[in-house]
Amino acid sequence: MAIDFPAEIARLRQMLANVEAVTQPDKLKGVIADLEQQAAAPDLWDDPEHAQAITQKLSHVQSRLEAVEKIGARLDDVETLLELADEDESAAVDMREEAEAELNDIDADLSALEVRTLLAGEYDERNAVVTVRSGAGGVDAADFAEMLLRMYTRWAERHGYGVKVLNTSYAEEAGIKSATVEVTAPYAYGTLSVEAGTHRLVRISPFDNQGRRQTSFAAVEVIPLIEGTDHIDVPDADIKVDVFRSSGPGGQSVNTTDSAVRITHIPTGIVVSMQNEKSQIQNRAAAMRVLQSRLLQRRREEEAAKKKELAGDVKASWGDQMRSYVLHPYQMVKDLRTGHEQGNPDGVFDGDIDAFLDAGIRWRKNTSEAD
Repeated sequence: MAIDFPAEIARLRQMLANVEAVTQPDKLKGVIADLEQQAAAPDLWDDPEHAQAITQKLSHVQSRLEAVEKIGARLDDVETLLELADEDESAAVDMREEAEAELNDIDADLSALEVRTLLAGEYDERNAVVTVRSGAGGVDAADFAEMLLRMYTRWAERHGYGVKVLNTSYAEEAGIKSATVEVTAPYAYGTLSVEAGTHRLVRISPFDNQGRRQTSFAAVEVIPLIEGTDHIDVPDADIKVDVFRSSGPGGQSVNTTDSAVRITHIPTGIVVSMQNEKSQIQNRAAAMRVLQSRLLQRRREEEAAKKKELAGDVKASWGDQMRSYVLHPYQMVKDLRTGHEQGNPDGVFDGDIDAFLDAGIRWRKNTSEAD
């Protein structure tokens, strides 16, 4: 069936107009001008942390504006290509095929931008701290937790995002008890926050010598990374700091000094361990940032719970067993909230989770509007 080019271009231009209404390109230009002025200050790097925050935010805002402006330019190019096709019959078929392929690509890119406009939460723009923990299921659960950790790492790598391992606690036989990574990307928290919850794996266990089917679970926590402007007071009297020697799989020594740090927040019982930095001071600083991030998230959850209580909302919190990964007796990954499913678990575990993320963001938006 031949594509109706004018109708398709009109549809995409309307989608672009909807995105622009939310992203407000003129406002973004003003933000960029202000950030560029701050970035040009001669004393900017006197405070490296502040300088990094400014330059990172400038890069993020520039990329948002560029993404929107490029779509408009690409649609103009397609219209020009179609005009050339009308004038040159000998190359018309190839030109129209090229135009159709480009419109399909624009449609996909616009859909991604449209999802981005739904990320308007207070902390959605932040980097994300992702923690994966093994649950019920023994060694299979520990192996599953490591599979999920790799899935998020591969997703970030596919997009050219930064991933930094903050801490890993290895299981005795295989896999991990838990691991925490920091993902540096535009809207990393807003995007990955829909992954928070309980994940379920069904497969023939590679660790069962009788080849029986095993169900195992892993929990994913996603919190926004704390920034210098956040006000989370952690008095020294409220924390207990322990130092210990870092170790890798099987007890292999990472270094020969007590550089790893464990911070326990006494009032809440929250425990944060860091071992991947080179010094005790660096590990302590990293641990404090994650502790503050978790306290910030806890405060937000308490405020949200209070609001729900006042509103009489008695629904269970979303995130309980939110996705199933089935490798036997059939191959399927299905999100139990959105209904989105894919029949290629290998691709999903290799980081192909954008469709799940998009569906989750749209689902969350619709759910919040329904509430």
